[in-house]
Formats: sequence, structure tokens, C-alpha cells
Amino acid sequence: MAGYMAYSGCRVRIYDRSAEKVSELNRKRKIELTGALNITGQIEFATTDILLAIKAANIIMIATTATAHKEIAIKIAKHLEHNQIIVLNPGRTGGALEFKNIIDISGIKKRIYISEAQTLVYACRLIETGLVNIIGVKSHVLISALPASDTQHILEILNPIFGCFFAAKNVLQTSFENIGAMFHPTVVLFNEAVIERGIPFYFYRDMTDGLANLIEKTDQERLSVAKAYNFNPISAKDWVSYAYDGVEGNTLCERMQNNPAYYEILAPKTINCRQITEDIPTGIIPLSELGKAAGVKTPIFDSLINLCSVLLNRDFMAEGRTLKNLGLKGLSVEEIIKTIQ
Repeated sequence: MAGYMAYSGCRVRIYDRSAEKVSELNRKRKIELTGALNITGQIEFATTDILLAIKAANIIMIATTATAHKEIAIKIAKHLEHNQIIVLNPGRTGGALEFKNIIDISGIKKRIYISEAQTLVYACRLIETGLVNIIGVKSHVLISALPASDTQHILEILNPIFGCFFAAKNVLQTSFENIGAMFHPTVVLFNEAVIERGIPFYFYRDMTDGLANLIEKTDQERLSVAKAYNFNPISAKDWVSYAYDGVEGNTLCERMQNNPAYYEILAPKTINCRQITEDIPTGIIPLSELGKAAGVKTPIFDSLINLCSVLLNRDFMAEGRTLKNLGLKGLSVEEIIKTIQ
């Protein structure tokens, strides 16, 4: 994101927790993108001081894993400036709601624009600090502000840089379009023994019919929860062809196997990976919680939460995006919808 924005003429600063990465970025002062994009962007500087990075910034692009959103919001809330735009890229499920809830709790009264993208713009992997392999570029990415009435302003700022963002109805739509949460935990969980044995495989390209069928059953719960909030999101099977041009196949399994953007993506080497540690607390849990608020049962979601918690010996419910952490506890479906318009 930083490399492309810098290439497009933006003045870019990068915050990272790693002093080693920051030092290397400051030495290079550039980000190179290779693969589907072959461009270079010159950055102003990198820093381990998040407040220095956001000072006087028009756009604060947060491209971390979603599990970092809460920590970042706590760090920057009281230091935000009027009219700054925050983009969670992506927000996963409930990202903007969690972020806004923390800002509200901090008590600041400034005009801040908060938004979340439905997914990452790029399928990509880091080659080394400052060099990124862009495997694929999505042509359609939904984005919404919180409240939704701010979305047009966000698009007016972002679209001269990125042409792939399209307005979602509101942050519930971007949250319900969290396709990654359908793919990631299921693939890791049902390849647990293979991963622990150290046997490499391609995360998407080695998809099987049985696992793809489980993903579609899991996805049906997402669609059912969304329907309770008057949404009819695209299915996981259809999304693969929607987000990436030219993907063919009659089934989800075939489309995942045939997607060039997925060819080179290897499975993680440990089950303690972001495909679980991110997608369970910031994807599956808030979807399950929104289901409970609407009286929709989600037995597969709940099983994934329990099994992954046991496997990793973590209480994901304690750290995840519950209705309380989203500022929605005790609200009805109608009240939840009203808070985000």
C-alpha cells in the first residue's frame, strides 16, 4: 500500500514496530513492487513512533492484521486531528465499529472519518523489507465509512489513487463480505496434521472437493446472518470470480484451483498463524455474535471458535470482537442498523 501510494504521488511515511525494518526502510527510502505490478515508490521516512507517522497526515492507512486495530486505536485516539481519514485495509468483520468504539470511549470530540475495506487490494507476499511480490490485484473492493453517510467523502479522496474501491451500503456490508474468514481457519484446521508434520502444500491450489464443500457450508452461516440484517452478500464461490478477473470453474474448488493469484501462496508452517489468530477473533467471532443478536444459530462458526481455542490454548472469545467490544451489546438488529447509517 505504501509503495503504490508513494508511486502515485502521495507523501508517505511508514510506521512499524520493528526497529530493524524501520532502519532498513530508511536506508532504502523506497518500496519496490514486482510481479503483477512493477513500480517503485519513494517514501519520506519510516519510524517506530506511531504519533510521528500520523502527525498532519490526511490519510492514515492501517494495513496491519485486524488483531492490531484495537492496539493502534488506543495508541492514536487522543492524538488524532480534525478531518483525518482512517482506512482499515481490511477491516475484516467489525473493524470500524471496534475502532470507533475505542475513539468514543477516549472522549475526543474531533471530526474523524473512519472507514474499512472489505478485503486487501493485493494478493501479495513480502520478499524482503522494501520489496513486495504482487501476485494479484483485485478489481473490485467494497469500502464503507462509519457512519455510511461519510463514504462518498472517503471515495473522493481514495479513488484518484486507487480505482478499485466501490461504495458499500454500510460497514455491515463490508463486515459480512469477510470472505477470508470463510477460507482461512477451515483450511488450516483441516490440514492441521499436515502442517505440523512440516509437509508443504499450496493453501488454495491444493483445495479438495470435501474441504471446499465444508467452506461453502460455513459460508452459508455467514449468508444467513447477513440476511437477518437485510443483506444478501455474494457467496464465497462467486466472490473468487468477482474479485479476480478471468477466474473460471463451475465449483468453488475449481475456482480456487484456477485462480492465478492463488498459485504461489503456500500454507503456513505452523497452526499458530494469522489464518487462525486473526480470522477467528476478528472474523468468525463477530459474525457469530451478530448472529446471536439476530437469533440466527451458527453451529459451524461456534465449532471453529471452540476447536481453534483448544488447539492454540487461547481464549479467543475473551480477546475477540464480541458485541460488547463493538459497542453493540444489548442492541436489537434494528438498533444496530440505525447506529451505522
